[in-house]
Amino acid sequence: MTPKAVLFDCDGVVVDSEEMTFDLLVEEFAAHGLPLTRDVIARDYIGGTMADVARRARASGATLPDTWVETFYRRLYAHLAAGTPLVPGILDLLDRLDEANILYAIGSNGSEEKMQVTLGQHPGLTERFRGHVYSGQSLGAPKPAPDLYLHAAHQLGLSPKDCIVVEDSPTGARAARAAGMRCFGYAAQTPSDRLANEGAIPFTDMTDLPRLIGLA
Repeated sequence: MTPKAVLFDCDGVVVDSEEMTFDLLVEEFAAHGLPLTRDVIARDYIGGTMADVARRARASGATLPDTWVETFYRRLYAHLAAGTPLVPGILDLLDRLDEANILYAIGSNGSEEKMQVTLGQHPGLTERFRGHVYSGQSLGAPKPAPDLYLHAAHQLGLSPKDCIVVEDSPTGARAARAAGMRCFGYAAQTPSDRLANEGAIPFTDMTDLPRLIGLA
């Protein structure tokens, strides 16, 4: 069934910011006694808030100071502001959704400031979402809680069954499932099986999504 709305995660789905973030985390963790590879960080730290990342890192032995989250965000925003590309094919996908009169929104665990930094680099992109850009941190209920996607659906005037979610993390896929929404898992960074284990339908190319959701 063709959806009435598509709800996108932001990082790794709309903007290609995950690799840049992982590179900084490799540096930060190593500097605080926890040497990890990018692959391990992509596997174990994707999808949560930065506060969640800090908790997991400390549990694994990182000696992060109490101010680490705030300090890291400042460094991350500056890094992303230097140039964050879009995920390949995302603009063409939005064009297809517009042609089919399908609504869309963003639901991210990232902060509103982070999304302003990344989305704002691309003229007209934020405006295309018509104000429907939501942060789980601002709502006080980040993924895997379903609240963020339920809120986005409500703001669009739709029921959960009318919406699908596009995610790139198991955490986000769990949120979609808890919200009662079909989820398509963009498997550019996360192995397909990890997304499928959370009920998502994996795919690796944004140009494939129109066909997957029933557009001709």
